[in-house]
Parts: sequence; structure tokens; C-alpha cells
Amino acid sequence: QKLCDRVASSTLLDDRRDAVRALKSLSKKYRLEVGIQAMEHLIHVLQTDRSDSEIIGYALDTLYNVISNDLEEEEQEENSAKQVDDLGSQFTEIFIKQQENVTLLLTLVEEFDFHVRWPGVKLLTSLLKQQGPQVQQIILVSPMGVSRLMDLLADSREVIRNDGVLLLQQLTKSNAAIQKIVAFENAFERLLDIITEEGNSDGGIVVEDCLLLLQNLLKNNNSNQNFFKEGSYIQRMKPWFEVGDDNCGWSAQKVTNLHLMLQLVRVLVSPTNPPGATSSCQKAMFHCGLLQQLCTILMATGVPADILTETINTVSEVIRGCQTNQDYFASVNAPSNPPRPAIVVLLMSMVNERQPFVLRCAVLYCFQCFLYKNQKGQGEIVSTLLPSTIDATGNSVSAGQLLCGGLFSTDSLSNWCAAVALAHALQENATLKEQLLRVQLATSIGNPPVSLLQQCTNILSQGSKVQTRVGLLMLLCTWLSNCSIAVTHFLHNPANVPFLTGQIAENLGEEEQLVQGLCALLLGISIYYNDNSLENYRKEKLKQLIEKRIGRENFIEKLGFISKHELYSRAAQKPQPSFSSPDHMMFDHEFTKLVKELEGVISKAIYKSSEEDKKEEEVKKTLEQHDNIVTHYKKVIREQDQELEELKQRINTLTSQNEQLQATVTQQVSQIQQHKDQYNLLKVQLGKDSQHHNSHSDTFQMNGIQTEEVSKLKEELEEWKNKHELLQGQLREKDSVIEKLNSSQLEMGTTEQSSQTSKSGGLEHNSELQKELEMLRSQIQLQSAEISTLQKENQTLQVMNATADPVLGDSGATAATSSELEARLEQEIKELKSEVKALSEEKESLKQQLDSSSSTVAILQEEKSKLQREVAESKKEQDDLLVLLADQDQKISALKIKLKDLGVPVEDEDDIESGDQGDEDEDGDEEEQD
Repeated sequence: QKLCDRVASSTLLDDRRDAVRALKSLSKKYRLEVGIQAMEHLIHVLQTDRSDSEIIGYALDTLYNVISNDLEEEEQEENSAKQVDDLGSQFTEIFIKQQENVTLLLTLVEEFDFHVRWPGVKLLTSLLKQQGPQVQQIILVSPMGVSRLMDLLADSREVIRNDGVLLLQQLTKSNAAIQKIVAFENAFERLLDIITEEGNSDGGIVVEDCLLLLQNLLKNNNSNQNFFKEGSYIQRMKPWFEVGDDNCGWSAQKVTNLHLMLQLVRVLVSPTNPPGATSSCQKAMFHCGLLQQLCTILMATGVPADILTETINTVSEVIRGCQTNQDYFASVNAPSNPPRPAIVVLLMSMVNERQPFVLRCAVLYCFQCFLYKNQKGQGEIVSTLLPSTIDATGNSVSAGQLLCGGLFSTDSLSNWCAAVALAHALQENATLKEQLLRVQLATSIGNPPVSLLQQCTNILSQGSKVQTRVGLLMLLCTWLSNCSIAVTHFLHNPANVPFLTGQIAENLGEEEQLVQGLCALLLGISIYYNDNSLENYRKEKLKQLIEKRIGRENFIEKLGFISKHELYSRAAQKPQPSFSSPDHMMFDHEFTKLVKELEGVISKAIYKSSEEDKKEEEVKKTLEQHDNIVTHYKKVIREQDQELEELKQRINTLTSQNEQLQATVTQQVSQIQQHKDQYNLLKVQLGKDSQHHNSHSDTFQMNGIQTEEVSKLKEELEEWKNKHELLQGQLREKDSVIEKLNSSQLEMGTTEQSSQTSKSGGLEHNSELQKELEMLRSQIQLQSAEISTLQKENQTLQVMNATADPVLGDSGATAATSSELEARLEQEIKELKSEVKALSEEKESLKQQLDSSSSTVAILQEEKSKLQREVAESKKEQDDLLVLLADQDQKISALKIKLKDLGVPVEDEDDIESGDQGDEDEDGDEEEQD
């Protein structure tokens, strides 16, 4: 009381802190007193003194000691344990009555200070243990409540991180909403990282806590399971099971961790999950190598028995109903010499009475899961029993031989397990039920072999243990259900029906009631699935037998013993056989489904009159007729589908042939076009040969004749230009001679008369030269520049002659010289005339050649335009041809469909098309010959 007063009234923080410390020391021993008197003051301290971490830490520790039931004092009496539990729960209820207290605690947990955060985490964990659902609800509605607690996993201090894992374990218990929030706050990633850091299965208790938290998050939570699979976290589970070869050191913690890891795998592939989710997880486990790793543990040596048992159960659920995984499991071999299939090794354990009971149950479950929805596996097991496939050498033991050995051994548990396993091999597989009738057994030396069915009924009649008889009756009920041939074989033995009626009619003890119920079920199946092929055991006669020997009501009552039995209800709950002791091993899960299905219909069948049976028979016959008609039509449809497929293939081949033919047509059209081009060139060549010299004939035989001829003409023009330049050079030489003569005349000073004579003579010759030059200008336009230079030089000559006028009165001594000059000039002019004349002649010949080449070019251009027109026409014709071909294809397909409907076989038109193609080829050859 004094301490509480000091906490409430002291003004100094140190005084309050000391008082809270004193309360903390008292709280463990005097929980009730401290809790009643101090709780309110402690909550007030949490609210007001948040600035001082020390006092907050003491207050939180005190509250933890008051509320928590994890007492350190072991000397407490046992009778006070219940009172302690109630005390913690009551104080928790007081604390959470005000929701603000929990919200305040969440805020304190966010503090980084170790002395605040750690006691806060412990207190919140304790609250969740005492009043889980209420505290969960408060945290859920608190803003960012769950997210704030998730930060504990990221704390670098391992103590807080580990206690944070324990807190999240309590927080996620049985609350799907919080589980989803925690999962989407990246919990999977963080927890798997912690497990890896701690050393996977070799880690300590922290790994165990993380695995328990993962189980909370995933168990019965489809959303989180899907998130776990989609996040590729299944692949990260594989290293957990890499236990290595040195299996000698298995600590208790390692066994616990591996056990939880296996359970976590089973959570993801549990048969109670939605089938789609389970299937996707099974496929992921196969593709990432997890199943292969589990099978390695399964076949390893030195593995503890409980780990081996849980591994077998885990493998069972990973392969259950998944064809890929079942096929892989069938291929697994044990590391023995010689190697044996894993299934055979497991079955050897199942029928070995020295093996632990839980291990034998696990092997049976594994075998059931291997055969679940696996007709291929069922066929392989049954085939090992058939006469044609039994290994005559006896070197290896097959699965079928082990089952038969177990079925007829002296151990009742082996009998039951083998019978149930064989029943699963026949589940929903009528073909195998018929094949199993062929199995013959050699009972003893010298005696003829008996069928498996007969041997089962023989053991039943010998009055063996209840467990053995229940197993055999379940096998027979599964075998005969929905298989009329098996019913006929069973009824063919005259001892079977009297045995069944005798068993049902007797009033036996409680243990035998179960056998009576199963006998009634077997007899009911023999009636319901009877095809009346045996005269003495027709449906009506069997019903009359029941009425006389047993009574219908008594029969129905005995039939009801099965579903009313407690062990039946347990077996119906889940597929895995889980029994507390071998004596409770009576019913199989799949068999309970069969009982539910048949119980009602058998009851109805027993009460039906003969007329109703006849009507039912008629209805069945009608249904059979309908089924036959349906089968007939299905067959017709199948045949039509095949024909349709064949026609589709033919259409595909025809279309491919059509495409090939079109490609051939286009190729031939191009070849024809080339031949036409060559033909036209030959025509041009023949025409040109008649006009030109034979020397040019070689050039016309080639494509591109125009360019070659033009180049030749260019070369000739170049030659003429060179000749013209030579002539110009000669003219320049003559001009230089004239200049020399004029200069000598000026030096000598000629007389006036001679000068006038020479002047007149020069003028006359000059006029002649001008005429010649004018003619050259009109004839040779290309040489106008050179002629103009000549004119300029001529004009300079006239100027020079004009300069000779002042000296006309000179002496006549120079008359002879001027006359010589005149004669030489005349000679030179004559030579020039002859050369110009030769040039003009050569120009005329060049002009003629140019005219002829231009005419050739014109002819070729005309031919080219003609060819272009022909190409355009041929393209148009080709387009028209393609349109016609498309129309023809449509018509052909329509006609084929009509012919198919009429049932007329479709003719192949390949020959007609090839014939048409041959005609086109002949036409093309004729054109080439022309």
C-alpha cells in the first residue's frame, strides 16, 4: 500500500522509480496483492513517465510478473495451478478492458530501448496467451498494429527477435485475417532467412519456433498457401532435407526440427486442401527436386524411426493423385544389391510384424496414395499377380507376391493391411477386377491351385481373427461391387451363400456384429450386381432366401451395424489411417465411401418385388439398348472424325501440291518470257544483219546491244576528233608559214604595183577561203569553234595585207619574190581545199553511220515498248488465272463437303492438273521452235 502511495503521490521521479522497482521485486511472490493494488498506478506510470525508460521497464516487468503464469518458483503446489491460471486470466481481463492500454503497449513495443522493448514484447505475449481472441481483435483494429509487431523480426538483437517470433505465434493462432496480414508483411521471407541463418534442421529452438509460426500461417489458410507457392518459397524448403550421409548424429532438437519441416510440407499438400491448390504445390515440389530429396531420406540408412515414418507420410501426400509424382515414385529404387523398387521395400516393411505399428500404417498410407487415381499404377501392381508376368526364376519378389503373402500370413495386422492395399489396387477399375479373377494360388504341394477369390472365401469360413475377416470382407466387397462377372464367380461356389446367410442369421457378441454387417453388405452386393446368369442364384431366389433365413428387417438392421460403429466414423474423417492401437484397425477411408454409396441402394433392392425387378430389368435393357445406340453413334462419329481427319490431310496435301504447281507455273511463265526476249532479240539481230556489215553481227547476239553499239560509235567519234585536231595543227603550221612570208615582204619593201597585184591576188584568195570556211561551217557544226579560229587568223592576214599599202611605190625589184609567194600560197590553198574536202566526206560517212545507229535505237525502243505491253498483259492474265484458281478451290471444297455428306468418295484431280500442265509445256516448246 505504501509503495503504491509513493508511486501515485511522489513528485520526484527517483522516488517513483524506486517504488516501482520495489513493487517489481514483490510481484513474483505476491501476485494477487500487487496486481489488485498496483495495476492502475503502473498503467498510469506507462502513460505519464514515458520519457524515463528505466521506470517504464520496471513497470512493464511488474505487470508481466502479475499477469504471466510462467512462474519461476517450481515449489508451488499442484492444486494451486488452476487458481494461478485463473489469476492470470482475470488480471489480463482487467488490463484489456480499456483498449487504450493495449494500444499504449503497442506504442511502447516500437521503442528501440532494450529495457522497454523486451519487457513490452513479453507482456504482450502473455496477454495473448491468457485472452488470445480479445487481444487479437484489439490489435487488428489498432492502426498499423500488426505491422508494428512485424518489425520485431528485423531487430538485430536476437533476444527480441526470438521473443518476437513467440509473440507472432500467439498472435496468429486461429485468426485468418491476422495470418494474411502477417504473410503479406513479408513474414515468409524473414522467417526462411532466420531458419537459413540458424542452420536449417541443425539449428536450435529458434528454428523450431519459426517452423511453428510458419505452420500457423499456412495451416487451413488457402490464401497464404497460394502466396507461399507463388512466391517460390517451396523451392527454398529443399535445403532443409539435405541431411547428408553421416546420419549418426541425430540430436533431439534436429529430430524435432525435421519433424516440423515435414509437417509443413504436408500442410501444403494436405488432402483437405482444395484439389487445385494441392495439385499445383505437388507439381512445384517435383520440379524443384523436393520430392526427390524426400525419397532420398526415405531410402537412407540410420534415419530415426519417427522421422522415417513422418517422411513416408509426407511422400504419400506429395504423390497422392498426381500422376507425374506417382510415376516418379514408381521409378525410385532402394540402394540395395540388386536394386529393388522402393514400393517393394516398403511393402516388405508393411507385412513384417516386427516393424513398428506406426511405420506399417505409414507404408499402407503411402501405398494407398500411390494408387489413388492412378490406373497405370494399379495395373502394374495387379500385373505382378497374373500368371503371364510372374518371375519364374524367383530371383526377385514382386509387390503382388508380397501382398498375397501378407494376405495369408498368420499375423492378422498383415492380413488386414494386405487386403486393404489390394482393395485399393482394384478401386474404380472394373478391368482389373476381372483380371484378378485369373490369379491362381498354389496352396500346398500335390493339391491343384485355387483362385484368389476362392482362397479368400476359404479363409473367411475357417473362422480366423475378426481383424483378418474384416479385411477380407472389405476386399471382397470392393472386388464384387460394380463387377457382375466377379459376382458370378463368387456365387458359383455353392458354399459362399450359405456361409453368408449363416453368419448374418446368428446372434453373436458385439465384436462379431461388425463381421455380420460386412457379410450382409457382401450378400447385398451379390444381389444388386447380379446379372441372373446363374439359375440357382438369381436375384429373386436370393431375396427369397434372405426372407426365409434372416428376414428383411433383420438383414437391414445387420447392414446398419457398419455405419453405426465408432471405428467407421473415425475412418470416414480423413484418408490417412491413424489408429491408437492395432486392435482399432478395422475400417479403411475409401471403403467408408463405398458403404455410404451402397447401403441405400441395397436396402431398396431387398424390398423390391419381382415385378419391380422385372420393370427394372426392362428399364436396364432399354438403357442398354440406348447405350448400344449411343455407342454405335459414337463409333460412327469416331469413324467420321477419322474420315474428316483423312480428308483434311488430303486437302493439306492438295493445297501443298497446288502451291507447288503455282510455283512451277510462275517459273515457266518467267522462262517463256525469257524465251520471248531471246526470240525478239534474234529478230532484231536478223533485221540489223540485213542493214549493217557482217562485222557487227556478233554484237547483236547479246542482250544489251544498244549500249555496245553506242559505245562503238563513241569510239569512232573520238577517232574523228583526233583526226580533226591533227588537221587543225596542220592549219596552224600553214598560218605560221604565211606569217613568215608577210614579215619577209615587209622587210624587203615591195613596189606599189607588185603590192597591188599581191593585194588583189590575196583578196581574191581570201574571198575563196571565206567561201570554203562558210561551207565547212554549214556542214560541220561540231567543228565551228576551230573554223572561227581560222576566220580570226584570216582577218589578221587581211590586216597584214592592208599594212602593205604605204609601200606601193617601192621599186620593182621585189616583183619576182611576190610572184613566188603568190604561187606558193595558191598551192597551199589547194592543199587546204583537198583536206577540207576529205574532212567533209568523212563527216558525211559519220553522219550516215549516226543515222543508221539512231534508226537501230528507235527500232529497239519500239521493241522495248512492245515487250512492256506484253509483260503488262501477261501479268493481267496471271492475276485473272489466280482468281479463277481461287474460285475453283472454293468450288472443289464445297463439292467435297457435299460428296462427303452424300457418302461418295472424293476423286483425286492431280492427274487432270498435271495433264493441263503438260499441254502448256508443249505450247511453250512450239513457240521456241518458231
